[in-house]
Amino acid sequence: MSKILIITNHSYMLYRFRLELIQELMKDHEVVLSMPFVGHEDDFKALGLKCIHTEIDRRGINPKTDLKLMMMYYKQIREEKPDLVITYSIKPNIYAGLVCSWLNVPYCVNVQGLGTAFENPKLKQFVVMLYKMALGKVKTVFFENEGNREVFMEHRIVDRNKTVVLQGAGINVEQYPLAEYPENDVFRFLYLGRIMREKGMDELFGAIELLHDEGHEFVLDLVGFFEDEYKEKVEDLVSRGLVVYHGFQSNPMPYYASSDCVVLPSYHEGLSNVLLEGGLTGRPLITSDIHGCKETLMDGQGGYLCRSKDTQSLYEVMKRMMSLSKEDRALMGEREHDYVERMFNRRDVVSKVKSELLK
Repeated sequence: MSKILIITNHSYMLYRFRLELIQELMKDHEVVLSMPFVGHEDDFKALGLKCIHTEIDRRGINPKTDLKLMMMYYKQIREEKPDLVITYSIKPNIYAGLVCSWLNVPYCVNVQGLGTAFENPKLKQFVVMLYKMALGKVKTVFFENEGNREVFMEHRIVDRNKTVVLQGAGINVEQYPLAEYPENDVFRFLYLGRIMREKGMDELFGAIELLHDEGHEFVLDLVGFFEDEYKEKVEDLVSRGLVVYHGFQSNPMPYYASSDCVVLPSYHEGLSNVLLEGGLTGRPLITSDIHGCKETLMDGQGGYLCRSKDTQSLYEVMKRMMSLSKEDRALMGEREHDYVERMFNRRDVVSKVKSELLK
């Protein structure tokens, strides 16, 4: 039985979005996980998986700590002697990729989005250089949308024949059943995710201010952690009755079910799981016209697209959504449910990944 080492930066996210793939790989292979322990590591262990606790500074760039991380990967790969390494997210992709290249260990990389690194010109140049070095001997690079792959092609980071575009991580269609459209007294928008600039918070808060100034009645439900820079703003909006803040919730289903529309004006995504979850629940969507978001719906059928980083555009489509009858919004949500179920079933994604990994 061959051994597969999976390296990622977040145990909670790995469990939520890759569990079915891991279970499929476990049928014929020994699977070992290297990751920070931030949730569900005990669930992985209960499945019989060996889990290696690996600390990662996910957002910072510090040569000393990053070198330490790369040496840790070197030690793990030498000790585990895997037949294949699979990596997720930028630091495992680069630093474990470099180690695999040096040690001639076959490896596959998953680009789950370009992140903020590609928005800063100087940082982008550095990251492109590192990616070129790390992917020199890569077996396959998986992307979650075509736009991200084209960026890698534009910068000649990897050969196109080594790339595969997936439908994101896919979604477990049994976990998010179609929910009856709610009978809310006041229109409820839902934002679910980290409350941070890159998710379009400035535009979202600006749009609801415009709607409020026009006298529209609505509530924006916020579910997720907020970064410190938004603490005062969120508290102000809560005090004025525009926002209800729920904090982080491990079960998002009740919030999707009680919403009239899910909104995500993000700047960049791999492929948004929030949009897939909300759409599968049967809620119309509002999101940015960027790769990683626009693939999740047909504009005007399952929701509306707005221009990225454009408060006015977001305000206009939110207003348009509110102007629809409840019946029209429910029908839009049903169409979105059918589209997500047809296009993003996780079983199909797992099957495609497994066949590519084992070529």
